[in-house]
Amino acid sequence: MLRKPHTEYDGPRSPGIRLKEPMLSGLGGPFALGVGGSADTASLDAYHMFDKAHLVMLAEEDLIPRQDAVAMLKSLREMEREGMAEVRQEIEGGMHSGEKYLIRRLGYEVGGRIHLGRSSGDLGAVWRRIRERDRLGELLKGINRLRRAILSTAEQNLDVVMPGYTGSQHAQPVTLGHQLMAWGSVLERHFQRATDAYQRVNQSPAGAAIMTGSSFLLNRHRVGELLGFEGVLRNTFDSIIFEDDAVETIMVAAGVHLSLSKWANDINFWFTSEAGYVDIPDRFCSTSSIMMQKRNPSIFSTVRASSEETIGGVVATYGGQNYSGGEFTTDGGASLHRAFDRVAQAMGWFTDLIPAMEIKRERMEEMAGAYWAQGTDVAAMLVAEKGLPWRTAHQIVGVLVRFSDERGIHPKDVTSELLDEAAVAYYGETVGLSQELLEESLDPSKFVDRRVLYGGPSPEESRRRLPEYYAQLEADEEWVESADERLQGAADKLESAIDALISQQG
Repeated sequence: MLRKPHTEYDGPRSPGIRLKEPMLSGLGGPFALGVGGSADTASLDAYHMFDKAHLVMLAEEDLIPRQDAVAMLKSLREMEREGMAEVRQEIEGGMHSGEKYLIRRLGYEVGGRIHLGRSSGDLGAVWRRIRERDRLGELLKGINRLRRAILSTAEQNLDVVMPGYTGSQHAQPVTLGHQLMAWGSVLERHFQRATDAYQRVNQSPAGAAIMTGSSFLLNRHRVGELLGFEGVLRNTFDSIIFEDDAVETIMVAAGVHLSLSKWANDINFWFTSEAGYVDIPDRFCSTSSIMMQKRNPSIFSTVRASSEETIGGVVATYGGQNYSGGEFTTDGGASLHRAFDRVAQAMGWFTDLIPAMEIKRERMEEMAGAYWAQGTDVAAMLVAEKGLPWRTAHQIVGVLVRFSDERGIHPKDVTSELLDEAAVAYYGETVGLSQELLEESLDPSKFVDRRVLYGGPSPEESRRRLPEYYAQLEADEEWVESADERLQGAADKLESAIDALISQQG
């Protein structure tokens, strides 16, 4: 007889049934169909939840004898008392560890009923979406914590003038607060992308089996409800065969990570001896075994390197997609979960770092106008006061900058005579701008103060906009809290349904 005693049952791939020999160790990676081996605790949580929800549905729909469903549900609760993850790890079986446990405990006639209408693909798709939902939920919370740290620091530095850079060169004066509010804007958009992905991910594939569902009339909506999904995927083939949700999820993480990498570059430059705009705490630094003076800001190189690994993870996740599907053709989610771990670590570091930076205000303000970042306002003054076309004013100031550079004249020491000399060189006429107006146009602080347009860097305008940033943050924090409450409500509903079945059975 091919069937082993139920106490020796070792899973659906037992040698001697369809296949004649055991599968090679490690074949297909750690998530290969889940027919054997172990899985991480979070994955086992997802499988366990699905086992319970599926059993509730099978009982409620009278697809299996209720007393058998109740016996299995009671056994799963006993597993929880013993330590769900530990029991499943010990018994092995991966995603099928629940069935393996129930058959060994209750026999084939009872435990063998749990898999009705399911497949490994079904289990894998439910696991994948629950894990992606959880990771996106963690990401959303991390984004909001970082936003709050950034906005708080921005609020304290709305009038700290510093150079803004493009192409690694001084471009225009800005404020530190305005730059940090820009980072807050980016994080708002990342939050929106993550919530959009969350809502698409949080759709139940349960009941799709491997592509066509089952001839048994499974209540897919009931299982989805008990698992906390917001809806049910309407096509059973789509539910299992395609894994675009995994690609979208890791791309959300990659977007956040790339932003953190860019900001790591920015702060790294601010921290250089040449810039000297900020100081950062030693906990973010290493030192050298030979160059005793070094304070190496290790946080920044780590964030940049890990962001590159995340991009590689996008390729690994996307590259595994193919038409045949249903085979866990991605890398089993390993790249996705590594990416989320790295992003969470980096966001935690930034949440600590940004409020802890020592801002070198005087140095920032000194450098804000040291290399002609305010040049556009000299041209603007010529347009406003002398009626020149913009391009003419632009070219005259370009000549002025070249003259001051060639003669070693600091922008603050430029005279109206030198401006006239530049104008004559360009088009043969003087412009006659007063020294007072020239000096006003050369003042970096006034440069910033003049930019009162919507979203501009003037402290006045930034103070108008800041409450909007906080209001959106509070709304987004409420969204996350509501999502958590919905999941907890589904978990409570699942346990209540189990309680009801058990009490009805007596």
